[in-house]
Amino acid sequence: MSGTEQLDRQTEVEGKSPGRWLALCVLVLAVLLVAVDATVLGLATPSLSEDLEPSGTQLLWIGDIYSFVIAGLLVSMGSLGDRIGRKKLLLAGATAFGAVSVLGAYATSPEMMIVARALLGVAGATLMPSTLALIRNIFHDAGERSLAIGIWGATASAGAAVGPVVGGALLQHFWWGSVFLINLPVMIVLVLVGIRLLPESKNPVAGPWDLVSVGLSLIGVIGVVYAVKEVATHGATRGVWAAAVIGAACLYAFVRRQFTLPSPLLDMRLFKHRGFSGAVLADLLTVFGLSGLVFFLSQFLQLVQGRDPLEAGLAELPAAIGAVATGLVAGRYARRHSVRSVVAGGLAAIGLALAVLTLIHKETAYPLLGAALLFVGLGAGFSFTVTADVILSSVPKEQAGSASAVSETAYELGAALGIALLGSIVTGVYQGFTAPDSVAAPVAGAAHESLGGAVDVARSLDPHTAEVMVGAAQEAFVDGLRLASGVGAAVLLATAAAAWFLLRGQSLQGGIEH
Repeated sequence: MSGTEQLDRQTEVEGKSPGRWLALCVLVLAVLLVAVDATVLGLATPSLSEDLEPSGTQLLWIGDIYSFVIAGLLVSMGSLGDRIGRKKLLLAGATAFGAVSVLGAYATSPEMMIVARALLGVAGATLMPSTLALIRNIFHDAGERSLAIGIWGATASAGAAVGPVVGGALLQHFWWGSVFLINLPVMIVLVLVGIRLLPESKNPVAGPWDLVSVGLSLIGVIGVVYAVKEVATHGATRGVWAAAVIGAACLYAFVRRQFTLPSPLLDMRLFKHRGFSGAVLADLLTVFGLSGLVFFLSQFLQLVQGRDPLEAGLAELPAAIGAVATGLVAGRYARRHSVRSVVAGGLAAIGLALAVLTLIHKETAYPLLGAALLFVGLGAGFSFTVTADVILSSVPKEQAGSASAVSETAYELGAALGIALLGSIVTGVYQGFTAPDSVAAPVAGAAHESLGGAVDVARSLDPHTAEVMVGAAQEAFVDGLRLASGVGAAVLLATAAAAWFLLRGQSLQGGIEH
């Protein structure tokens, strides 16, 4: 019996074991933690800003470097899991994730925090593709696999929305570092239980791991996304153009290299199929809308409407509820109706919710905000879950790590771009507010760095001047949030229309349409 046949026989036996659902619980725990970590800092931003005093640019890097690094490494780590074993990579990554979380909790400078978040991204990149690839190998029945992916997708979508709730609960009683330390006990449980419950799986004929491709993908993704972020914030400087050219050149070289390797990190031929490409695009922009909205609404609820961290976190809970509710039934709806109607409908729901947020102001009542968040969650649950199923079902299970890495790269890149692009719009508009003439230049400069900075420096001013300056800063922030919501709405609605055509004829049972 060949090695591949032995692997198939082994995974089929494990796939029929009742322990597969307990194993899914472990995988979902890993997904939840990585997804929560992408947004949990949103509510901690005001207190973190007061303690570490980051500049506006440093604050954006603290928020998005985690997702940038994950996006740059996911394809490489998915391919590595195919080669050395997904369980082994998952448990090693979980151990590193817990250890680096301690570094983040006790960071003493903005630079140290950025490094800690980057290292968390490296560890997180080992977790996400491993979880989805293991699901592909644990669940062989198409119906069970769709349900498992639905649970996984609901958790991944909801995790971004649960982050503010977790952060709010912790910040109500502890300092901002607690949002990192919560990772430690969860990862300990994951490792101890995962050792016993998770089956090992890998591609027995995967070939060597190409380090040149690893470097090209990492530099390429980070270079291009950095350039996009900086152009939106500071304009097209010489350094930004250099980053864009280097990043684009590395991505081009990465793609060309994959076509020449006998065992590529990523099979680029998959993107020739309309359904696969449409699923990846929808995947990316679903999370673009979700993460960008959650990140900046956290600041709006606290710094503009004056809610405490826990209250602000609970206010964002409808997004998580909506994502879980639709994620669990998305596969069934896609089979009953069509993949394209579910995905396009989900994207349209997110786009319409963002369009509603172009109407917000400082005194906007919660029902409008809650309804918008609910519709964003509903749309994300439908779209993200079905696209993940389409992507994973398109390849043999031996390549599950590489395929799931594509889905996860889209997820993390969407999260990074959501924060970077929408955040750059918010920041650009915000920095245009006018401080009172009586405010000293250094104080006004600090206030223009971020809304949290304006609230902080206002404490050193007389009450009337402080009220005028904070009021102007809040109005500018809301103006930026409205504009960013409008841009996000246009992007999501256009993507919904594109998904309707790109996913024509796509089905969950049939895999990729050739």
